[in-house]
Amino acid sequence: MSTMLDRTAQVTAVRHKFEALLPTLDERRRRLWAASEAQSLGHGGIAIVHEATRLTRLTIATGVRELKERDHLPAVSAVRRPGGGRKRIAEKDTTLLGDLDALIEPTTRGDPENPLRWTCKSLRNLVVELTALGHPISVEKVSQLLVGMGYSLQANQKTREGGSDEDRDAQFHHISDTIKSFAERAQPAVSVDAKKKELIGDFKNAGREWQPKGSPEQVRVHDFIDTELGKAIPYGVYDIADNSAWVSVGTDHDTAEFAVNTILTWWRQMGRAVYPQATELLITADGGGSNSSRSRLWKLALQRLADETELTITVRHLPPGTSKWNKIEHRLFSYITQNWRGRPLVSHEVVVNLIGSTTTRTGLKVNAAIDSAQYPKGIAVTDAQLATVRIIKSEFRGDWNYSIEPQRT
Repeated sequence: MSTMLDRTAQVTAVRHKFEALLPTLDERRRRLWAASEAQSLGHGGIAIVHEATRLTRLTIATGVRELKERDHLPAVSAVRRPGGGRKRIAEKDTTLLGDLDALIEPTTRGDPENPLRWTCKSLRNLVVELTALGHPISVEKVSQLLVGMGYSLQANQKTREGGSDEDRDAQFHHISDTIKSFAERAQPAVSVDAKKKELIGDFKNAGREWQPKGSPEQVRVHDFIDTELGKAIPYGVYDIADNSAWVSVGTDHDTAEFAVNTILTWWRQMGRAVYPQATELLITADGGGSNSSRSRLWKLALQRLADETELTITVRHLPPGTSKWNKIEHRLFSYITQNWRGRPLVSHEVVVNLIGSTTTRTGLKVNAAIDSAQYPKGIAVTDAQLATVRIIKSEFRGDWNYSIEPQRT
């Protein structure tokens, strides 16, 4: 690995020097300078200089030979007149650049007027296709032509959130107004969501943590689930006004029943003590997942929550593609991730302890516990069961905004 890094550093250093000197070098001086650099680098120097300058190995080798014979060189060596020497391949093959651009254009992304474009076709595939079109060419030459045409290889960049609903902004205002209304009436408002599932065991966990120098934590090479230890499914309930949270760490499946049972546990363990006079509960949630706005089981489970707590449950779903704006993401989950960075999650108890010890400068309080109950997937809710839910849909986007009243006898 260190050898590769050393070579990369050498190539970069030679390239920088070459680019700085290039405007002042004629053909002969360019050849001799490259040869001098190759000699100073020792074994493999010609290959390094070739990679850095794109001068051919033959040119560099010729320069090396000239340096060795410098005592016999005339004071001024011949330099080709402008336009002399071997013609560029694009000058000899006038249709080459057009065919190369045509091969890439169908797979070019972004604005075609942008001076820097990129191609997802490999150099070797382009060589094959160009050769089939009557342009025998090398991989190295295709690379040079692409750079000259303004192409470069680039990775994808996450910038798009997907389709945007026409009521997106209006829904955000509606959620904000509802949270303010609940706060003014001293009624609880929570943000809920499931955090990313985590493998339990000595697996690599992103981030770095202080360790004795040269003694990193040893973890497995491959991230295959340990069938005995399983996985952790953290589902959180964040109290927006109280800046506190409850997290249930599930061991089975992330279902609507698991989500609602976590909300009920938060109410019993934390919420009821903070809001003893509460008659309502506001839940803000994503539009998908276990708390999906389309899930029948979610609504049926919320009816049981309303009956158990005797609270009217009001739900506000975030518009599709906006989950990162859910308050729990940046007020709770981001801090949990920071707190356990670089630490293998070797057991569910470790996960619970790391979540429970998460704090912030603003006074965040977090309680957590393992939920080892079974939550089977694929439970179907019949029309008759759904009809028992006392749901009241809002006039504005009733699929996103609704309340469920308890079944009072």
